[in-house]
Amino acid sequence: MAIRILHVFSTFKVGGPQARLASLVDALPDGYEHVIAAMDGATPAAALITRQDRIRLVEPPAKTASPWVRACSIAALLRREAPDLVATYNWGAIEVAALARALGRRVVHFEDGFGPDETASQVPRRRWFRRVVLPFVDVVVVPSGTLERIARTTWGVAGARLRNIPNGVDTGAFDAPPDPGLLPGFVRRPGEVVVGTVAGLRPEKNVARLVRCFAAADTARRARLVVAGEGPERPAIEAAAAAAGIADRVVLAGFVPQPARYLGCFDIFAISSDTEQFPISLVEAMAARLPAASTDVGDVRVILDPANAPYVVGRGDEAALTAALAALIADGELRARIGAANRARVEREYSFARMCRTYDALFRDVAAGRRPA
Repeated sequence: MAIRILHVFSTFKVGGPQARLASLVDALPDGYEHVIAAMDGATPAAALITRQDRIRLVEPPAKTASPWVRACSIAALLRREAPDLVATYNWGAIEVAALARALGRRVVHFEDGFGPDETASQVPRRRWFRRVVLPFVDVVVVPSGTLERIARTTWGVAGARLRNIPNGVDTGAFDAPPDPGLLPGFVRRPGEVVVGTVAGLRPEKNVARLVRCFAAADTARRARLVVAGEGPERPAIEAAAAAAGIADRVVLAGFVPQPARYLGCFDIFAISSDTEQFPISLVEAMAARLPAASTDVGDVRVILDPANAPYVVGRGDEAALTAALAALIADGELRARIGAANRARVEREYSFARMCRTYDALFRDVAAGRRPA
């Protein structure tokens, strides 16, 4: 009999947790039924799932200002779907985790990081609510050592209830020649160096910072910046490129799926975020044998091979990020050496197969009422 998992997201728009679930749905063995509810009703990330026969999209709980009506709507969803396991994702679904646990359902809650309103510190109300709820769900899953420490020391999650499962990638998918035609507006020019990033264009990703640093780093005008991603910050990024005089050397390609098919078009991967935890895009870039210039956020420094460490800089230090980009743009041998080291690290530490086996065992254990190892 199939294990039915009700996955509840604040939104099922494309993002890291949504992309991870899409890959897991396709890769997990037979024997699962995945029911997906997005609290805002948006489900475009469902298109990332190849095995559409394995998923079912359902209406979310009612939007209402009344806590009682909302609780009744959540309870009705739980009764209607009768899941063997409820999987809730981040702050936007934590109320479902709380009510599902109160109603005796088995719950795995995922915490993948924070939004722009919690870049410097956690919102006190959210910190308190997590501390009340999370120690009592069956398992809390985090992808990074930073979040593991927060969960243990701030939210009070301890022992086998806390699992750190790093995101993994299929390295073999990055070995085929890249297809530049997948990046709208991009045609590689002879001799140029391509700096690229893959990010939702949201405030916390601070891609405008990357534009400024790229402009300062490439005074010889021998490089181009490609941004794969979409979001509300696009006008601000376009304005930053125009202000820096490099609008002709910045390609905003929009959201582009299947990064394994185009990351090889880049020579350098860049992260300019104010907050991250375990950016899967970074691991994918490493699998594509790229060096990275990045702000020192979340587990970035830990994820990268030590050879890449000199190019991880303080979050607010634009001069240092500029210098890191300039050094990598200038030296092809350096890029190749660091890129090879990053690929070897992914093969050792962040394989998709290992991540998939870990989640399969976790879901089966929790659904059966067993305490995960």
